[in-house]
Amino acid sequence: MPKHKIYITRKMPDIAIQLLKKSGFHVESFNKSDAKIPRKLLLKKVKGCSGILSLLTEKINAEVMDAVGPKLKIIANYAVGYDNIDVKEAKKRSIVITNTPCEEVNEAVAEMAITMIMALARKIIQANKYTRSGKYKVWDPMLMLGNSLMGKTLGIIGLGRIGSGLAHRAADGFGLKIIYNDIHRNPKFEKKYKAKYASKEKLLKTADFVSLHVPLFPSTRHLISTKELKIMKNTAYLINTARGPIVDEIALNKALLRHDIAGAAIDVYECEPAIDCNPHDTYSLKKLDNIIMTPHIASASIEAREKMAEIAAQNIINVLRNKKPLTPVT
Repeated sequence: MPKHKIYITRKMPDIAIQLLKKSGFHVESFNKSDAKIPRKLLLKKVKGCSGILSLLTEKINAEVMDAVGPKLKIIANYAVGYDNIDVKEAKKRSIVITNTPCEEVNEAVAEMAITMIMALARKIIQANKYTRSGKYKVWDPMLMLGNSLMGKTLGIIGLGRIGSGLAHRAADGFGLKIIYNDIHRNPKFEKKYKAKYASKEKLLKTADFVSLHVPLFPSTRHLISTKELKIMKNTAYLINTARGPIVDEIALNKALLRHDIAGAAIDVYECEPAIDCNPHDTYSLKKLDNIIMTPHIASASIEAREKMAEIAAQNIINVLRNKKPLTPVT
């Protein structure tokens, strides 16, 4: 019986390849961790695969599925989100789609969000730049005045496991008041953290920090745009560790230029990996000094990334052995 062929579209922790090979599968991968696989090469390499272990940088659509052929049984996405995959097309072809939600990812992203809140409040990036540039000459009681977190209000939009994890750190660790908005109310959460449910508009008007934790759907694209940014307090900060298109970047750029809000911290981008969607327009987030930008590393802890690789590989193993996947999307 011929071996199942598995293609991994980007370099990732070795545990994925180890598990797949141990299960008797033939594994090939694109080993350049700092480069996206060229589309033509992807279409060539996936031919005849039983499974694809994909990253969110690869758009897996009908073109890819056609290139693979009828042997394709599973697309295991190495991410919690799966907006890079045409789920409807996969479902038509009876192809299983899986993702990699896990507690390690929840912990890492929640930690990143609270790190960003702290860095914004205490002007860590500006202070680091100021010190490195040689401007620090004498202690000044008015230098780099930031905000204490105790007693401030954190607004969480999207109360999944990551949003709940952020609330735990913020309320128990720093004494922040919690308000939240989600499609469902959560009385247990409200009682545990003395949190209050609010409409999106009320949350934006009230919060000193607004942190986004919703998946990317058509309904959440540009969830934060000009109207929402104008509602926020001019002393408030926006944090996005979810998906880039949730925030209208041009609107954010304008709001930061006008100081409609105090600042922002974003780990994801609307036209990722491009920082600005249109390099020829006049707007550039990179030129602003009231924004923190990181290269999509919210889940980049060793523990999270290794667990994600393990789950993705095990999903492939299970499906090709006619067992239930650990984390099915379809």
